[in-house]
Amino acid sequence: MSEQVDRLVQIITQLREHCAWTAALTHQSLIQYLLEESYELTEAIETDAPDAEVKAELGDILLQVLLHASIGAERRAFDFDSVAAFLSAKMVRRNTHIFHPDGSLKDSFPESIAEIIESWDRAKRAEKPLNESAVAGLPKNLPALLYAQSFLARSERHAAITDAAPNADAIQGGENADSLVLQGAPVAGIPHNEQELGEQLLALCDVARSHGLDAERALRNVVYQHLARAEGENA
Repeated sequence: MSEQVDRLVQIITQLREHCAWTAALTHQSLIQYLLEESYELTEAIETDAPDAEVKAELGDILLQVLLHASIGAERRAFDFDSVAAFLSAKMVRRNTHIFHPDGSLKDSFPESIAEIIESWDRAKRAEKPLNESAVAGLPKNLPALLYAQSFLARSERHAAITDAAPNADAIQGGENADSLVLQGAPVAGIPHNEQELGEQLLALCDVARSHGLDAERALRNVVYQHLARAEGENA
């Protein structure tokens, strides 16, 4: 595997040196390709595409990483090896339930998912201030439904970690609730404006999250089904 990775890095380097189009790429200009390739991989996985197609899409994602690393190497900022080294160190540092600080494996491992998540959160807290925002590092340009569910999940975990109740503008827990209850969110009826619509959508995302459902994927799949029916009717 190492030979294949080394050869791939070499190919990208040579393309940057001798292909005018590839040489003109920048971190900024690559953003659209990274987004497109990410959605193509997502579609391949969600539609149960053949393994060969998933492998090809993964290759396209890896290409984006290698191009960014090559650009970084040209600026003497970082390269593929340093990116890999940084990630390796982070995985060891964050997964204290699996690794000793020196990277060696522990003798036993937890089986409880809750225990694993708590271990990850504890390791992450050791790196960052306790009063850091629950959504620190959460990209604001995520698709809206995914952004909402990620916000809710992080807020819930942050509240548990800090033993502090979320503020009035965030979320309020209910002892008998199946999910978090959003303050002031109308849960039924026709919204009169985009604010009310947004509150209803956020509340629905919270219900979905609490039941292990993916709101983003659910809406996308239903739209696909309606599209297929519409195309069938027009055929």
